[in-house]
Amino acid sequence: MPAAPPAVPRPRSLVPAVCGGLLGAGALAVVAAWVPGAAGKAPARPGGGPDRTAVEVSPGGCGTGWSRPHAGMQDFALRNTSATAADVRLQDARTGAVFGEAEGLGPGTVRELRARLGPGAYTFVCLHEDADAVTGPTVRIGGAAAAGGPAAVPVTRHDLIPPALDYQRWVARRLDGLVARTDALSAAVAAGDRDAARAAWLSAHLGYARLGAAYGAFGAAGEAVDRTTAGLPGGVHDRRFTGFHRVEYGLWHGESGPGLRRAAQRLAADVRTLRAQGDRARMDPADLPRRAHEILEDAFRQELTGRADYGSGTGLATVRAGVDGTRAVLARLRPLLSSRYADLPLLDRRLDGFGRTLEAHRRGGTWTPPRRLARADRERIDAGLGDLLEHLADVAALCEPRRTA
Repeated sequence: MPAAPPAVPRPRSLVPAVCGGLLGAGALAVVAAWVPGAAGKAPARPGGGPDRTAVEVSPGGCGTGWSRPHAGMQDFALRNTSATAADVRLQDARTGAVFGEAEGLGPGTVRELRARLGPGAYTFVCLHEDADAVTGPTVRIGGAAAAGGPAAVPVTRHDLIPPALDYQRWVARRLDGLVARTDALSAAVAAGDRDAARAAWLSAHLGYARLGAAYGAFGAAGEAVDRTTAGLPGGVHDRRFTGFHRVEYGLWHGESGPGLRRAAQRLAADVRTLRAQGDRARMDPADLPRRAHEILEDAFRQELTGRADYGSGTGLATVRAGVDGTRAVLARLRPLLSSRYADLPLLDRRLDGFGRTLEAHRRGGTWTPPRRLARADRERIDAGLGDLLEHLADVAALCEPRRTA
């Protein structure tokens, strides 16, 4: 069987899952050469269906060719006739709300963009590399047809600076508590009280997990605190294996003596380094929307698979802390999302429901290890997390900073 052709980048929507995903799932990528037909029409789509309207993408002809606008679903064949790659957006001419976009449209290539349009004024905007944005002619659709599909005003890097700074301050305020928890862990290990040390370890580890969006800002100190054995030739016995998981391994594998005490003391010292760096650490504002999705994506990959379990079996507790960490990010993005993401109340309810699903597997301070979940419970958790990740991917796409000029 011949190998499948490589995937072609798809036109992306700013609102890929809102209102049934009209712009995400409905946007088909087509890369081909074609010759425009009469009246600005591209050839009909294979297998029938509506014709595509040929639209030029170039600094001198952005959006030209759209001569027969109509309400309802419209298909556009975007052809880049310039010598540089371009991002193309179809947007409301008055508000700037984007109904669909194609990123990285290469010279001489064609990509399809589909959008549901209602009465209003629309325009294409072409953003070529190393050039100012070019706005095409305004096209008006009249009548009293139903409203168009979902659209959102682009988020800029400047928009993300205040929420990123607020999130950094939130993290800095919680580092004192994390220091206290790791100090308590170190003291319990030094006293030889394994039960107290295990409880202190879980409290401290979950406190760190709730800071999930900040991990990239901590640098080497963050790596020392949360390192796994990945890439370490000596595995759990490698001297470079440090942090929460090193202490976890010792506490749940019967280790005692100076080695475990040193590991706990090293963890407490590294957390103090995090706190000292807290005021100086700087998060890239563009990272914040991605973290809204990545916190639970990492939890799915690391905790539910057991890859980050070194004996405690507390993966579900860490996923639950990830829900809290995700909420902390969404709280900072909420002013941007409230006018852009119609499913925000639904996302809040899904987070609540998933948290309750996880809590059902806690008895006091003990959590059911993921590997011991009944099949029905595991499927319920996997389905709930998968649904959340789809919604959070929309948040990341909506709030990804975009050029506007």
